[in-house]
Amino acid sequence: MRSTLMKVAVIGALLALGVGGALAQDDATALYKSKCQACHGADGKASAVGQKLGAKDFNSPEVAKMTDAELFDITKKGKGKMPGYDGKLTDDQIKSLIKYIRSLK
Repeated sequence: MRSTLMKVAVIGALLALGVGGALAQDDATALYKSKCQACHGADGKASAVGQKLGAKDFNSPEVAKMTDAELFDITKKGKGKMPGYDGKLTDDQIKSLIKYIRSLK
């Protein structure tokens, strides 16, 4: 009985982590669409409007070599024509966006 309860608890924890990961990905996708996509494009390659404003292609060597900390700082404080999101997004939201843009290929 104890063994069965332990297995159920472990399976429940694993399922919760899987669902949590999926929810976090959905949140990052929604955030990207609402805050980034207009300039950076759905694929991260910069929209036509974004290109005119100097938005970076996330797959460019310049961006690819940036650390997550550098991207975090740019997102939080802004750079060039990109507005800062300090006070508009939490640090965790910014981190999830960075993970999301790193997944764009």
